[in-house]
Amino acid sequence: MESLRFEALGGECELYAIAPEEPLERTAEWIHELHRRLTRFEPDSELSLFNARAGEWVEVSGDLRELLDAALDADVQSDGLVNAAILPALLAAGYDRTFEELTGPSRSPSEADGDRRRSDGSRPVLPLGELLELRGTEARLAPGAAIDLGGLAKGWIADRAVERLGPNSLATCAGDLHARGGGETGGGWPVGFGDRTLLLEDLAAATSATTGRRWGDGLHHLIDPRTGAPAKSDLSEVSVLAATALEAEVLAKTALLLGSARAAAYLEPRSKGWALS
Repeated sequence: MESLRFEALGGECELYAIAPEEPLERTAEWIHELHRRLTRFEPDSELSLFNARAGEWVEVSGDLRELLDAALDADVQSDGLVNAAILPALLAAGYDRTFEELTGPSRSPSEADGDRRRSDGSRPVLPLGELLELRGTEARLAPGAAIDLGGLAKGWIADRAVERLGPNSLATCAGDLHARGGGETGGGWPVGFGDRTLLLEDLAAATSATTGRRWGDGLHHLIDPRTGAPAKSDLSEVSVLAATALEAEVLAKTALLLGSARAAAYLEPRSKGWALS
């Protein structure tokens, strides 16, 4: 078995494969390139340039077009709870730089106070279908709108990474993963899930949590589109199994925002398994 670990997409990525169809290093280069094109933290990334031209029809790459289409589907499937148009709300909450920069030692008390002030006066985020239009190879955002592909991109990339690596491979992209084939033993790839280890074969998993990326006075990165503010859920972490990492990402985030009273009923007909905490 071949393996490779590297930093990308805001976290740790891992690739594993038995007789890979593509060198793992090449798949990692592809992931790094997608990260550069899809990050919102670089002003010249494809995503940032697209956001900067809100109100205009913009020619987009095939990858961005596919992700925008996936974002529209996620918005519908989650009844608006997974909405890529939360970027203005993220910025208002103070998440206007990478997490390392946001929480680093140079962070001053006055900056943290500024975050709290900017988080006041939040408002619901309009449905993505009202803010984003697609036609052919072009896309248009409504004036003032901006998107953050975040976890959707991680899940989408994990799904495509195993397609590149071959029929017996696993890719994990900053928490979202897809296991293809039976692994070294043929019985599945061992994967940590909640408080246990599962053997996954042709399954994907994702975790949504409010505990990992926090700053200021109780602020975190998971925006509830119903309020436009960091979510206030009685769940702090939800892990979900699904056919694809993209689907698992959408289900996990939706369930966390629904809270413990509704999460299990929502996941029962849609997920292959879940863990709530």
